[in-house]
Amino acid sequence: MKIVRAKDYEDMSRKAANILAAQVIMKPNCVLGLATGSTPIGAYAQLVERYNKGDLDFSEVTTVNLDEYRGLPRDNDQSYYYFMNDNLFGKVNINPERTFLPNGMEPDSEKACRDYDRIIEQTGGVDLQLLGLGHNGHIGFNEPGDAFELRTNCVNLTESTIKANQRFFASIEDVPRQAYTMGIGTIMRAKKILVVVSGEDKAQIIKEAFFGAITPKVPASVLQLHRNVTIVADEAALSLI
Repeated sequence: MKIVRAKDYEDMSRKAANILAAQVIMKPNCVLGLATGSTPIGAYAQLVERYNKGDLDFSEVTTVNLDEYRGLPRDNDQSYYYFMNDNLFGKVNINPERTFLPNGMEPDSEKACRDYDRIIEQTGGVDLQLLGLGHNGHIGFNEPGDAFELRTNCVNLTESTIKANQRFFASIEDVPRQAYTMGIGTIMRAKKILVVVSGEDKAQIIKEAFFGAITPKVPASVLQLHRNVTIVADEAALSLI
């Protein structure tokens, strides 16, 4: 595990974008595993800026996203499909047919999960997986539990996650209670993993996840077992280590 210390959010975003851009340059037809949420927005903005300068070409890139809310249509401005198009896909020359997310509108949760596993397998595997880190240690929407979920699964979001996501919705009642998420096993099969973390409020979970026991009670702790993980975090997030 490699830890890259950044001065602040902007520096973290720049350093994370450097790693993502290098992957695209080294392997133009790479498979990127992508994340949503507020933390990676700065890194995506950096990638868009480099594309606009002519430094990056996404025409052969394939992407698979970690998760999608269950029950939100793609045109809902809080769906992760909408988020990705607003922050990255709609601003670069990526082929929309190569961008994949779980189908949040599939009512049969078993079918939605197996369909997405099949899509990921057909890409040939993720070259670089981008992750954020939840306050309770969740990665994707893999919440604390009694076992690591290996494959794409439908999860009931915890109250802490629902509250954390409330800021994106008009009210807490509007926050979806379920999501489809890539499994821990699939995440761990990525060749490389990049974790981005920002803010003093993440300092405790960084300490627990990466310097504590490996346990499904802290899902991100399993990343200690991966052979190629880079954590890019600002000084506030790293203040306890």
